[in-house]
Order: sequence, then C-alpha cells, then structure tokens
Amino acid sequence: MPTLKQQLRQEIEERRSRRSEAERDRSAAALAEWMYACPFRLEYDVTVAAHVPVGNEPGSNSMLDALVDRGVSVLVPVVPDGGPAPLDWAPYTGPDSLAPGRWGLLEPTTDRVGVTAIRAASVILVPALAIDKSGVRLGRGAGYYDRTLHGLSADLVGVVYDDEVVDSLPSGDHDVPVGWTLTPEDGFGRLA
Repeated sequence: MPTLKQQLRQEIEERRSRRSEAERDRSAAALAEWMYACPFRLEYDVTVAAHVPVGNEPGSNSMLDALVDRGVSVLVPVVPDGGPAPLDWAPYTGPDSLAPGRWGLLEPTTDRVGVTAIRAASVILVPALAIDKSGVRLGRGAGYYDRTLHGLSADLVGVVYDDEVVDSLPSGDHDVPVGWTLTPEDGFGRLA
C-alpha cells in the first residue's frame, strides 16, 4: 500500500502533467522575472545554487540565465553514480553547457567542483513537488537534496507552482525544511 507521501507525489505529478505548455511557459517566464526582484543580495561576489527544471517542473533555463545576467556565480547539481548521496555541483555558464545526465536530467558539462561547493552558496533554489507553510518540502523521494542541504546556512528556496504551497505535508526526521517559496504568481514568500 502506498504511503501518504507516495500518494501525494502521484497526485501532484498528475496535476502537473495536465498543465498546458502555454501555462508552463508563462510560469517559467514569471519565475525568471522574479530573479530581478529577489529579496536576497545577488551581486558579483554571490553564489547561488539552482536546479535545472525538467519536464513539468516549474521554471526553465531562463531562471538560471537571469541569475547569470545579475552577475552571480550559479552552481547546478550533478547526480552522482550509485545510490542516493549528496549532489555534486558544477558551474552553469548557459544552456549550451548542459547535456542529458543520469535519468535524463540536464547537467552541466563544465568541470565538477565537488559536493562541498554548495557551502559557498548563500541562496539555494530547490526543486519540490509541494511545500507546506512551515517549510516542509515534498521532493521526489530519493533524498538527494535532503542529504545535500543538511547543515547548510544558506537561504533555502523551494520552487513550486502557486497551488503547490499547501497547509500541511507529512515529514520525517531526515527532511530539511526550506525557509522560502518561489512561485510564478506570488514570487518569493517567507515561511514561518
């Protein structure tokens, strides 16, 4: 019998698959624009870690390009071989620097900088399926991000569609909460 988290993941994935391409494109453009109205200091000496949205995830490379346009260093994840472990990282230098990696995820072709490079990031944009109002993040279930984010002091921002910010989600001891949401319509929102 599936767990509550598994059921929620399936429901959210199904809802995301029903979003039209036009809606996804509008959402991606809006998320990229929010990079210019970010509540965090984003200047030449700042590092931001971000994911490369794929499939029905909110966002696009435009969000990453907007960060590069702001002059910050952008790191994106590389999924390590083997079982779930902390993510490796590499610089994002533009869409041409990405190629399909493990599970078809787009990953940088630039040199990897290691799992500890994430410590340089002051802001981390984290993929999620849903986020509750206390910061609990529902991911895909393998725990790569929870292993990566544990013990970091960066501002953690979960990127979701507006209707994926919910009142409550189940959580476990290993789950790392986020302090912020980023949605296409509402932009950046601080969580309790």
